[in-house]
Amino acid sequence: MNVIHLNYSDINGGAARAAYRIHHALRGADIDSQMFVNEFLSGDWTAQGPSSKSAKALGRLSPLLVKPLQAMLRTENPTLHSPAVMPSTWAKRINESDADLIHMHWVQGEMISINDIGRIRKPIVWTLHDMWAFCGAEHYTEDFRWRDDYLPANRPSYESGFDLNRFTWLRKRKHWSQPMHIVCPSQWLADCARASSLMSSWPVTTVPNCLDLNRWLPLPKRLARDLLGLPQDCPLVLFGAMNGARDRRKGFDLLLDALKSIVNKHSDLQLLVLGQLAPRQSPNLGFPINYCGHLHDDLSLRALYSACDLLVVPSRQDNLPNTAVEAHACGTPVVAFATGGLSDIVVHKRTGYLARAFDSSDLAAGITWVLVDSDRRATLSQAARSRAQLLWNPTRVAGLYSEVYKDALKPR
Repeated sequence: MNVIHLNYSDINGGAARAAYRIHHALRGADIDSQMFVNEFLSGDWTAQGPSSKSAKALGRLSPLLVKPLQAMLRTENPTLHSPAVMPSTWAKRINESDADLIHMHWVQGEMISINDIGRIRKPIVWTLHDMWAFCGAEHYTEDFRWRDDYLPANRPSYESGFDLNRFTWLRKRKHWSQPMHIVCPSQWLADCARASSLMSSWPVTTVPNCLDLNRWLPLPKRLARDLLGLPQDCPLVLFGAMNGARDRRKGFDLLLDALKSIVNKHSDLQLLVLGQLAPRQSPNLGFPINYCGHLHDDLSLRALYSACDLLVVPSRQDNLPNTAVEAHACGTPVVAFATGGLSDIVVHKRTGYLARAFDSSDLAAGITWVLVDSDRRATLSQAARSRAQLLWNPTRVAGLYSEVYKDALKPR
């Protein structure tokens, strides 16, 4: 079987890393898998970027050319909005290839237009890494227009100006006349896709992302802290998200509220923030906040997870965040809200703690529950590693995708 994966980047960003890992899991299962990207960074011969100078130039310019259109929408939803209007050569290139099947991932950033997706003549499997495919232009939203159709009457009060979301959704409904096989890494996102007016009659399967567990495994905590220059004898709590402190969806404000309430119980605690450099003015919590910036190599990330006592994921909405999966693989307990795909990762009081959704006091209780008992942390750590080996090993995930591919290739 010959499969082409389509994703904006091969290794830059959470969706790219997830797609790249799936691609190599399939290659390990003897599936002829290639990856086509707009942003080619890995140097991996199994991935290909734009094939000509003009295609490379278009890939760089397209996101800039749609900014005037995006600016016509005024919204309080800070998430990325992708209208997907710019033409590309991807549909032609795919149709002329010898691929049996196309596996799309995160194809926004004006990589391929809504119209061009509809022009692909090969079976499509689409792994969703956010809500964009069944929404309008937004990648995440807390309203339900995606379920009830994008009507003028149900436009949220926090939007005005040109209704970019309705414009984008109507084009999806027009051009995507043939059902695609949808794969969601989390049960939450799968439930949303099935409930959406756009995909309610399409096949939807839940398949988690995978991780090379021979590379992602625990380091001794003292060694990890020594490698990173971190203190040995104080509790270390990790928060990780790309620009997470500035993204309301990632819930950094809820984490700060939780930490303020436990500072008296854990006066020697330190917070590590992954994915962001230190801001001009850091919050005053009564204990140090260390900003780790962006760590791009697996060994550094593995050391950071291993060095910390727990990872907190206080997201209001999230699919199957790589940070939580990677942390469990490194034997690090996760404290999170019982919402979105976090419930697919954390088993309450077995591999971490699931707090009541958006309840900062319960999040604080979960952090304390993990920190106060070293024997409990050791048990949680072992269970987290075992869960990673059970659910996210590449062989299992490749097998699940093989079944999806077989179904997608059946004559309709």
